[in-house]
Amino acid sequence: MRVLIAIAVALTSLGATTATKEQQRTWTTADGSVRIILNQPAELDPQRPTELIVFATPNGNTAEQTLGARLKPGMDWHYDIQHVAAQVRKLRAVDRSRNLVLACVQPDTKSWPAWRKAREDNGKQIRAIVDELSQTLQGPPHISLMAHSGGGSFLFGYLNGGDAIADNVDRIAWLDANYAYDEAEHHGEKLFGWLKADPRRNLVVIAYDDSRIALNGKPVLKSPLGGTFGSSKRMIEWLGKHTELTKSQATPFESWSGMSGRVHFIIHTNPENKILHTVLVERNGVLEAMTLGTPLEKKWGGEFWGARAYADLIEPLPSTRPASTTTRPQAAGIPARPANAPGGKSFAESIADLPPKAREAAIVQEILRGNIPDFLRTFVTIKVGDGVAYEVMPDYLAIGSDADFVRMPMMPQSAAIIATAFGCTLPTRKMVNDIYAQAAIKLEPRPLTKDRETVETFVRYNDAIEQQRAGKPLGQLIAGHKKDVVITNRLKEKPNKVAIYGWHKLDGQPIQPLYVGHADYYVDYSHGIRLVKQTMTVDGKWCQVDEVLRDRDLLKLLSDEGPVDAAYLP
Repeated sequence: MRVLIAIAVALTSLGATTATKEQQRTWTTADGSVRIILNQPAELDPQRPTELIVFATPNGNTAEQTLGARLKPGMDWHYDIQHVAAQVRKLRAVDRSRNLVLACVQPDTKSWPAWRKAREDNGKQIRAIVDELSQTLQGPPHISLMAHSGGGSFLFGYLNGGDAIADNVDRIAWLDANYAYDEAEHHGEKLFGWLKADPRRNLVVIAYDDSRIALNGKPVLKSPLGGTFGSSKRMIEWLGKHTELTKSQATPFESWSGMSGRVHFIIHTNPENKILHTVLVERNGVLEAMTLGTPLEKKWGGEFWGARAYADLIEPLPSTRPASTTTRPQAAGIPARPANAPGGKSFAESIADLPPKAREAAIVQEILRGNIPDFLRTFVTIKVGDGVAYEVMPDYLAIGSDADFVRMPMMPQSAAIIATAFGCTLPTRKMVNDIYAQAAIKLEPRPLTKDRETVETFVRYNDAIEQQRAGKPLGQLIAGHKKDVVITNRLKEKPNKVAIYGWHKLDGQPIQPLYVGHADYYVDYSHGIRLVKQTMTVDGKWCQVDEVLRDRDLLKLLSDEGPVDAAYLP
């Protein structure tokens, strides 16, 4: 199973970083669910082996925040708590024996546990991501798997994805991240078997006693042993039954080591009962975890739990200006409409009595097999500046033929699946406004008040739109007849919601302000799905909409609310 989109298309931002000679690439997996930033030296020495460090982001953090940046006024504090990139730069400065490449992997949910929960075969998908990451490098690299916080779920997913850990993995490190350790999943057996098979392999667990921590006077953990302290104790107990582990103490840490110095457990005893979750990483945790068991142990110019040894290597936030090309990247297309596909009204009748989940599945399946009208297949150009333009469907997504179609409301999750499959995204609030301003046909909204959520109302409202549109050709850009399901940063404040906006009146004012109050399973007759092609032009060159939405200089072309983290949906 191939997970990453073709590398020729996927490397959407490749360029030297500002303060050091590095190359950085950004891309997403084919399903749009995982973003990857790969940071490497400007040149890889072919005479040296390559070590690929795959670092899984913690819950609530972007890949950029995990890599870290020099904090400036107004910047999000998350940029200043891990500094994985600067720590790897420090490691490159002292380790001349290897090419060190860092890949930071971030799920669209900003939570690896949530990402895995939504996928039955998540372990195999994680292994496929790691395998294809290694294929982007010249020559097979050695691999270090590392994570902080909820990113530890990525590592356990990797363990679950096969009977054994791959031979090219030579280091696994949990930085206060081993919550999901489970002997029922044979995690201990797989780790022990992997360690025994090659004397070059290292296991590192850094944690702290979080069993009694409290926030605002309330215990953080439901169970005293539900955090990384409890998980570490279970790991130590299991491994201690199969190999000798030696305990030592150097205040404030207790440590266990074994297998000739290749197993390392370091646990802060936390006598003051503080929350030390991110501090374990910030205070040289990556440097410690990557050098234990190597000739560089204790020789990298600092000490674990000391001052930041990498402080002089923290860079400003790099430009995220997207890479561009004069040739339009190949994008996914919409399949031809099957000869036996039902018309819109016939299909609507077939799903009218289905429960919501079954109805949504049927809608997604029908659209993905190409049962949409021909007039929706020719996208319309929206110009938002000199040399800047993107393309949108002329009308809202519908099922059926030109002669018999129904504009089909759907849940945002369904829209995300369809958009991704067709190489598209959804609009922002600003884009909806620009689309309305440039529409050739503007219709007056006609709100309904009864049975708003039934398929019968979907069809009846579609008929009303067609009566308004009578005499105007299909395929022209039309607006004003529905609210748009949109992407917005407000979904970070209101997860598991649907964001809607628009339904402009003829005076250009929207009836519906940007709203994130409905649950993401709420659908009514007024919701419309307007697809926007992911490729757009900036200064006459092709680039990606989702990269423009994250670019500090360009985002104002598409967004009126700052950088948009999610390119598709929550």
